[in-house]
Order: sequence, then structure tokens, then C-alpha cells
Amino acid sequence: MKCQSREDLKMATCAAKQELPEWELQGNKESPKTSVYTRKRGCEILRNPSLNKGLAFTLEERQQLGIHGLLPPCVLDQNVQVLQVLKNYEMRKDDLDRYIFLSALQDRNEKLFYRALTSDIERFMPIVYTPTVGLACQNYGLVFRRPRGLFITIHDRGHIATLLKSWPENDIRAIVITDGERILGLGDLGSYGMGIPVGKLALYTACVGMNPQHCLPVMLDVGTDNEELLKDPLYIGLRQKRVRGQAYDELLDEFMQAVTERYGQNCLIQFEDFANTNAFRLLNKYRNKYCTFNDDIQGTAAVAVAGLLAALRITKNKLSDHKFLFQGAGEAAMGIADLIVMAMEKEDIPEQQALSKIWMVDSKGLIVQGRANLTEQKMRFAHPHSELTNLSDIVRCLKPTAIIGVSAIGGAFKEQIIKDMASFNESPIIFALSNPTSKAECTAEQCYQLTKGKAIFASGSPFDPVKLEDGRVLYPGQGNNAYIFPGVALGVVACGMRHIHDEVFLIAAETIVEQVLEEHLAEGRLYPPMKAIRATSLAVAVKIAEYAFRNGMASLYPEPEDKAAYINSLVYSTDYDEFRIDSYSWPEKVSTIQTLTK
Repeated sequence: MKCQSREDLKMATCAAKQELPEWELQGNKESPKTSVYTRKRGCEILRNPSLNKGLAFTLEERQQLGIHGLLPPCVLDQNVQVLQVLKNYEMRKDDLDRYIFLSALQDRNEKLFYRALTSDIERFMPIVYTPTVGLACQNYGLVFRRPRGLFITIHDRGHIATLLKSWPENDIRAIVITDGERILGLGDLGSYGMGIPVGKLALYTACVGMNPQHCLPVMLDVGTDNEELLKDPLYIGLRQKRVRGQAYDELLDEFMQAVTERYGQNCLIQFEDFANTNAFRLLNKYRNKYCTFNDDIQGTAAVAVAGLLAALRITKNKLSDHKFLFQGAGEAAMGIADLIVMAMEKEDIPEQQALSKIWMVDSKGLIVQGRANLTEQKMRFAHPHSELTNLSDIVRCLKPTAIIGVSAIGGAFKEQIIKDMASFNESPIIFALSNPTSKAECTAEQCYQLTKGKAIFASGSPFDPVKLEDGRVLYPGQGNNAYIFPGVALGVVACGMRHIHDEVFLIAAETIVEQVLEEHLAEGRLYPPMKAIRATSLAVAVKIAEYAFRNGMASLYPEPEDKAAYINSLVYSTDYDEFRIDSYSWPEKVSTIQTLTK
């Protein structure tokens, strides 16, 4: 694009603004530019994604920073650059190619990456997060270009504190960590699982405005039991079987302690995609010692309960009036069930009565009292009943009002099951929450068509709107954890919470439901539209901060009078900064520049 004069640039900027979404323009009208002082010079600037502005550097900045001549003479407005990104994006052949393109942009120009994401979050969310992030993880040996986090291996025991010093940022406030053993519904992907912490933290910034310099993705590599990966010449992780037991626990203990010593007790540590064998015990082990939560257990629970609370506005009754059947009894199912019990207790329902409303099916069938080898978590939801193994039989026998799929078994909700749910429920609640799309228990179209539009549906992965025979168009609700964890993270970090109670996630769920309008429910939506996710996430953050101060859980002092204004003051701006040279380090350069720019 030619921009040889100020008039050319002005015309190009106007043209770009006409093609950009209106939300993007409104969201940046009031953003004041800040001045940044840096000692970096020349190519160091252009190779640093947090400093690089590409062709948006002004002539004065180019001269001051020693990059004049390293860029073409054209100066492009950021809106023009976003248009350039969108046009390049449209040229990509498939979703994996689009993921790689956006990752390259993030590696090159961080502010432009986030400006593009926030310009149309509904469009980009399925690429940077589910379902495409699962495909990216499976192909991470091909996708990997440059590290975007720390890779800590089992061989680094005794040296984790030193490894943390390798990270260039000193002010880290949020960490997402995985060991790659249960990536989405795809199983053990070992070191390829790094795509999950990277993607989650990208949403911290895109969905709620956390500063990316305050975020750190961590891959804890203890090996993999995936034989295909161990034989894969492109595999980037340790080529060994998973280490378990004491050595594994000592590595985690050392990591948690090292993080706290370096970044402080308030540093949030989010656990992602740990296997069931570790997820619950690590959560229980660390939750009262560190600022931590497990998104697969607590985040999934909050977004699912938010969907159920929204569904109650359609069914016109209470949670305690429903009977819930879970297909799957892992960390997601247990987390959702526990939060449902907590929500029922707020309805003054005794715990045991609330537990009696919840049934679960695992790989061996219905969980009932007397069944052998039940874990402590499963025993809590075991009720007196004959043993049944077939899901269709279980549904017909129990006649639940809601079935919730969290088993990662694609197509588990067969046609007859969906029809049966509609036969004994006026508005059956059917949640197919497993990710990625291939693991969904049923599709939105199957659910709506087989129930003739009666079903209240939500899914973990996005589905297209469904047009019914009567002409209605229903928009399936996506029970996306992105509605929860960014807002929770900002709220916790903003007020300095040191421990995260389950009440936080119920507050998050209730706040999301407040953002769902009657017109959304009429369209089949159980969650606010994705384009409104930033406003929703900020509302969650504010409610959590208010809860923390009200209950003496906040360490920030003094307490802000206006919590909303305080939270909004922390939001990362995608507007480019103005650069000024560090005059103390380069006095002779400054005098030269002043002469050049007079």
C-alpha cells in the first residue's frame, strides 16, 4: 500500500476504519497514548514483540530508536495494519494455517495481535482457543516457531528458581501451567500441550485486558506415555515415559515455592489439563497454601452452572426441581456437580438432598452404592440403585431433566436418548460440553432437530445457528470457559487475593447470567454473545473484587472506593505507545536527534 504523503496516509486510514468493526473503533476512541522509555535500539526494537509497531513507527521514533532505514518509508496507522491483518487472514487455507498466522503475528507485534483479536473476538476465538487449539497441540512440532513460555522438565529439579530468572519479565502476576497429560479430550500430548497455556493467556488479554507482560505460560515436561509422540521425529519434549510418584510431587512442590518466592504470594497459578489422578489432589493440596485454581474443575463448573442458571429462566423453576445425569465422572463432572450442590444450598436445600439430585455415569456404567472400586469423589454421588451400563437404559430409567456430557466420547448422546429426553421433559436440558468439536456428545443441529426445538442446549465447542422447520433460528450457547477464567484472574489479581474459594466461581456464574438478556434466551443463547465477552469478563472481575473486600480476603490497601473504575484502570491498551529514547543512557544521541528533527 503506498502512503508517500500525509494525505495518502489519511485516506488509507479512513478507508481502513470503514472496513473495521464499529466495536473496535468505539473501544479505542478514548485510549490515551503513553510514552515509553527504552534503552533498546535498532533491530532489538523490531525483534521485540512488546515494542515492535511495524510500519506504525513515526519518522521521529525511527530516528530516535535507530531504526530509520530498517523499515520502508511508509508510515501506517494501526487501523490500516489491522485491515492488512484481516486481509492476510482471509487468504489462509484452513484453521490450522490461520492459527499459525496469528501466532506469527503475536511473535512479531503483540499490540497489533491483540488489536486484531479484540476487533472481532467472535471470529478469532475458535482459532486461538477451542476447537483449533486442540488441532494445533496435536501438530505442535510443526506449529512451534519460537518459545512463548518456560519449559521446565523433570531433570530441572533443584534448579527451578534459576530457570524462572531466565524469563525476561520480573512482574509476573498470572501463570498458566500444564503437564500435558489430558489436553482437552485428546489425551496425553506431552510437551505439545504448551499450546494450551499460551492460548489461555492470550485470552486473559483479549477477553479482559490483562497485561501480557504480566502473564507466563509454563509447560511442566515429565515425559509422555503417548507412544506415537515418542516415535515422532518432530516431537519437542522429553522422549521418555511419564515420571510419577514422589519425584513428580517434589517437582510441583519446588515449582510452587519458587514461583511464590520470585513473584510473591499473590501470583495466580492456574492449572490446566492435568489428568484426573493429579488434578483433584493437587487442587486440594495447594488451594489453601497458594493463590491457585484448576480451570478444568472449577472454571468448567462455573460456566456449566451459569448455563443451568440461565436455563432456569426458561423452565421457570429452581435447580432443586431438576434431576441431573452426567455422562462422565472425571474432574469436569465432579467440579460441575459440586458447584450445583453449592448453588442448591443457596436455595436452602440440605447437602444430602442436593446430592440425591445428581447421578453420574462413568466408563463402567451408572455409579451406584455397592459398586466396587469407587473413588472417594465418586462415592459422594453414589446412590442406591441397580447397576446399569447402557446410557440409553439409564436415561429411560432415571428420566433426568438435564443430561450433561463431559466424557469426551463423541456422539454419546444417541438419537434415541435425545428423543427420550424430549418425551418426558417439556424443555429438556442437554449440554454437550466435551472439546474439541469431534468429542462433542451431540451437535446442536441433532439436539434441536430431534427435539423439535424444545431442548435447551449448550456445548463446549462452537456450533453454527440452526434453522428449524417452523422457521425459527436458534443460536446454540457455547459453554466456553473463556467466560470465566479471564474475569476470575483479573478480579483475583486486582485485589490481591491469596486463596481462591469455590464461592468465587459461583459468583462468576451468577454474574454471567446477569448479562444474559431475555432476547438472548429467546434465540436459544444461554450466555452473552461472544462479542460482549470483554464487558462480561470485566463484570465478573468487579464482582469478585467486591466479594474479596467485603469478606476480608483482599490484600490490596487502601480499598478502592469505586471497584469498577479501579478494575478498568488496569486494562491493557492495544493502542501503540509513543517512544522516547532514554536520555540518561544516550545523551549524545539525544542532542543529535534534536538537531535532526528541528
